[in-house]
Amino acid sequence: MIRILTSLLVLGLLAGCANVKPWERGELADDVMKWDLDPLKSSLDTHIYFSKEGSSGGGKAAGGGCGCN
Repeated sequence: MIRILTSLLVLGLLAGCANVKPWERGELADDVMKWDLDPLKSSLDTHIYFSKEGSSGGGKAAGGGCGCN
C-alpha cells in the first residue's frame, strides 16, 4: 500500500514538470503571474519587516526599529 501511494506521489510530482517554449515565456512573464501585484506595497512591507527584525537582534538587517537606517 505504501509503495502504491509513493509511486502515485512521484508520478504526480513529475506530471507538474513542463518544458516552456521560448514563445510561451512572454505569457509567464505577465504582471498577472507575479506573487505581489503592488510592488510599492511589497517594498514597504519588506522595509518595515527588516526594520523590526533589526531591532530585535540577530537579524541580517541593520536598524533601530524606527525605520531610519
